[in-house]
Order: sequence, then structure tokens, then C-alpha cells
Amino acid sequence: MLVRIFHFPVEKLFSTAGITVNGSEPWDIRVADDRFYWEVLRNGSLGLGESYMQGYWKTDALEELFFRLTSSNLERISQHLPTQLVYRYGSRLFNRQTPTRARHNAGYHYNLGNDLFFEFLGRYKNYSCGYFRGVDSLDEAQVAKMRRLCELLELNESDTLLDVGGGWGEFARFAAQHSGCHVTSINISESQISHARDYCKGANVDVVRSDYRELSGRYTKIAAVAMFTHVGRKNYRRFMETMHNLLEPGGKMVMETVGAATATDCCEPWTNKYIFPGGTIPSITQIDEACRGLFTRSTIEEFGGDYVLTLRHWHRLFTAAWPRLSERYSERTRLMFEYFFLSVAGAFRSGDLLHYHLGFARTPSDG
Repeated sequence: MLVRIFHFPVEKLFSTAGITVNGSEPWDIRVADDRFYWEVLRNGSLGLGESYMQGYWKTDALEELFFRLTSSNLERISQHLPTQLVYRYGSRLFNRQTPTRARHNAGYHYNLGNDLFFEFLGRYKNYSCGYFRGVDSLDEAQVAKMRRLCELLELNESDTLLDVGGGWGEFARFAAQHSGCHVTSINISESQISHARDYCKGANVDVVRSDYRELSGRYTKIAAVAMFTHVGRKNYRRFMETMHNLLEPGGKMVMETVGAATATDCCEPWTNKYIFPGGTIPSITQIDEACRGLFTRSTIEEFGGDYVLTLRHWHRLFTAAWPRLSERYSERTRLMFEYFFLSVAGAFRSGDLLHYHLGFARTPSDG
């Protein structure tokens, strides 16, 4: 009887988004364990994700469920739960992305195992959005995206390119081979660095283990692809100041980043805990404020719909590879990635999340 007291408020909450608990529609929630109700009441979106990973509930249409949740702004209803408040105000009070914490956070997710990531990323090892312009396959979309970045940067063989947060080295090698420029790719994930150094052998690429705050030198161009969400709200200005100091006068910078329609203090709690620890989703206003006096934004291109397609491809490839991966990874890991791919796809579909290419020109200054 005590457990059933928790049923009504949870069922009422989801009904506002057109989702019925134990309903018959594909996107409805089917409860397998009554602990689901308490987890959602106690921890909001964090409890929803963790109870999915525990197998407490299922649905036949996870992406559609999250499209409905984010379209109805239901996540804002739960912002006043204790767990949500901890994440929101903790991000305001504390710097979750000091150099030491940044290394720990990168290791938490990106060092899970290259074999796991490589099973779903496709031929090109970009853990970022593809560019689906006249192409259908994930591999074609990743090539199109890398080509688009080179176009926005106007790369040529005389350039020195700084690739910030270079991942497994895919874009660094592509940029060097297709433009003839020299690339310095920096990273703090040991497993990614090890792969990138092998992968980029023979290309005009140096892979360096460094936090962006520890770097010196000057470059004619800078690319920051899918890394700004790791910078942290308290470090937005410092990041832009550092990039300004690293860029030659007249230089260009291009960022690719997930964005929020309105200013945020922190990432959604489940994603923050399991996928991008310490991460924040910036708004364009926050980015522009961080750039004031340092850069002029020259380009803005929003292509969040392409991330929906990218995430669907990743989920398809991950599911196909699971019989192999299951020998080394737990069912909880499978559910974590499934939840990540499809919940985020739903958020991009609704416009709750956005995705940008942003081009910047360095504002002239002394030195």
C-alpha cells in the first residue's frame, strides 16, 4: 500500500506529456519493478535513467518517449527536486572542470574501451555529429562534416591548425591530408591519445597530451569539435581568452558544439553522471558573452536534426555489435548506451537540444 502511494504523482507527471504508465502505446512506460516510482520521485531525471539501467521499466519507443518529455518541458517540472538542485547550484558554486577534474572526467567515459566506441562510430572515429547533406550513410556524413569544417576554417598548406580535444585523431588526420596544413591535436584521454598517435603516423600531425589551459605557442587556425560541453560554465571566458592568446592575429576559430535554447548552469543530471561528468550545455548568449572583446562570431549554422540521424546510426550499429560486446561488457552498459542514444535523439528532435557550427574571427589586440 505504501508503494502505491507513489504511483499517482508519477503517473500524473508523465500523463502531462501524453505518456501513460503501463499504457498500450509504443512510447508508454511499462513498469517491471515498483522501485521505478520511488526513483523518479526521489531523483527526477537521474532516477528515470538509473531505473532504466536497472531494468525497472521498459518502452518500445524510447526516442519518442523523450521527444514527448522534452516537448512538454516536463524536465523543468522536476527541477526543484533535491537531486536537480544539487546539480544546478553545484555548477554555480564550484568549478567542476579544473585541469585535474577534467582529466578524471575524461577518463570516466572516454577510457571505457576503444573497442566499445569503435563498434558503433563507423569507419570514421568521430564521436560527434555527422553532416547529412545529400548523403544517407553515417560514413558519408562524417566525411561531409570534416570537409565542412575544413571549408569553414579555409585551411591551406601554410596553416598551423590547433585541434582542441582531438579525440581519436580522425579530424586531425583528415585536415592534414586534405589541406596540407600542420595539425597539433591536444587531448587528455589516455586511450584516445594512444590510438591517435598510431593512427596519425605519417601524417603532418602532432598528438599532444595537454589540457587547453596548459598550452603555449601560436596557430593560424583553431578547431574545437564537440569539446566545449566539457569546458564548464565557470571556464567559458577563460577558454575564449586562452584561444585568443593561442591564435595568430587575423586567425580563425571554428567550434562545433551542442547548444541549449536558453542559458543553463549544468547538464541534465543523468547525462552528467554517466556520459559527460562535469559537462554543461551552453547557449549562444553564453558563448557570445564569453567571446566579448576577443572574437567576432562570423558564422552560425544549426543542424540538430543531423544529430538525430547520427544517434540512430550509432544505436543501430551498437545493437548489431552487442553479441560481441556482451562478452566484455555488462547488460547495464548496454542499457546505459541505449538510453543515451535514444533519449538524446528525442531531445534533439524536440529542439530542446541544438547543434552548431560556429565560426569566429580573432579580434585584433596587442601581441
